[in-house]
Amino acid sequence: MFDIRSPHIHQNCEGVSRRDFIRIGAIASLGLSLADLFALRARAAASPTSKSPRARSVIQIWLGGGPSHLDTFDPKPEAGEAYCGNLRKTADSAIAGLRLGELMPLLAQQADKFSVLRGMTHPSNAHETATYIVQTGALPGGDLVYPSTGAIVALKKQQDGSYAGQLPPYITLSQPLGRFTECGFLGSAHRAYAPGGDPSGPGYRAQGITPPNGITPERLQERRKLSEAIDGLHGLVEQQAALGQLDQYQEQAYNLILGDSKKAFDLSAELPATRDRYGRHQFGQSCLLARRLVEQGVPFVTINYSGWDTHKYHFDAMRKLVPPLDQGFAALLADLSERGLLDSTIVTCGGEFGRSPKVLTQPPWYGGRGHFSSAFSTVVAGGGFTGGSVLGATDRKGETVTDRPIYPWDLTSSIYSLLGINPDGLLPHPQGCVARVVPPRPPGTKSGGLLQELMPTLT
Repeated sequence: MFDIRSPHIHQNCEGVSRRDFIRIGAIASLGLSLADLFALRARAAASPTSKSPRARSVIQIWLGGGPSHLDTFDPKPEAGEAYCGNLRKTADSAIAGLRLGELMPLLAQQADKFSVLRGMTHPSNAHETATYIVQTGALPGGDLVYPSTGAIVALKKQQDGSYAGQLPPYITLSQPLGRFTECGFLGSAHRAYAPGGDPSGPGYRAQGITPPNGITPERLQERRKLSEAIDGLHGLVEQQAALGQLDQYQEQAYNLILGDSKKAFDLSAELPATRDRYGRHQFGQSCLLARRLVEQGVPFVTINYSGWDTHKYHFDAMRKLVPPLDQGFAALLADLSERGLLDSTIVTCGGEFGRSPKVLTQPPWYGGRGHFSSAFSTVVAGGGFTGGSVLGATDRKGETVTDRPIYPWDLTSSIYSLLGINPDGLLPHPQGCVARVVPPRPPGTKSGGLLQELMPTLT
């Protein structure tokens, strides 16, 4: 099996040797680092898009580790205790056929805004490989190590001019996903910016954008003047044209740090009632922060909610993990809808696979669930996806897809199409390889095609 952690991938990703966003220390170092990032991203050549986009941004809720579909979006109470354990009730919605696990009553009330893909399936039960498949829509192997959907969306939205904001175009809240390298062959400048920290904590600050405690904007301005003086000395041996180009990107970097863009990370600007609605926990406040970022036009935001690898003590873990998901996700959907943002924002929720439907009672698991990629669920909402529907189905025990199989490349192609990105379009490659937005699949690879049933605007 192809190893997603292989040195081959690291070599491809590090083909552009630039540092990512770092903590503010010396403003000269930070300014040059950010300036490098702006310059690198400006080099990509524009490529044509497909139809006029319905969606502008994506919020991806990533449940790293693999959430159990039976305990969340595809409950099977009739299967009995051997499959349901002590979570045998359901939260019924007003949508016929759309019931959720009993720990999701708030999401059940928002069921008209989202649809559940119950036919998700792919061939790998390994975390790294499965994460790569779902995050990229590509199968591992071959010469090209693909970038994530988020990296491609960010690139294309900059290329077509639909995003020219100061904030990074691809943001992960709050820690990097891990398990795969999201920039792929695009290079390290296209990694997601992860601000770190806990948005629910007091005085939350985004690393690399907002100054740390004790450094005022006035002090940063002083450091900027010193940096500019040093740059002036270097300018004596630099060609004027090249220096002028660098200044352009340095200016963007300073504007990012000192300008209004950093205010998007200031959750204290929100009403206390709004913050309470999302939940005063890390996941809920990350959802609120994601809403603020798409309001600023950021093309792709991932909310990294990990901890779903529940081999042991599964049901105890569900009672801790699911209620925050229910509260934050439900509030996000309602808030986006009330603000008129849901029509232009795709929201997805899922992980790299599901969990084994039959509870593992034997040692050493004692009531856990294993990895399970044969059948699992993902939620889609907004941006042109219709709500209040179920697409695909599993058998009475949740073990096999019995209707409308959906593969990760079907979902990524659908997302690209709603964003106005041509799935067959080209991507820049440092070695000149032919690379398409959605890579060609090996002969015999199955596909269910675009999610046309949920995309009436593209039919």
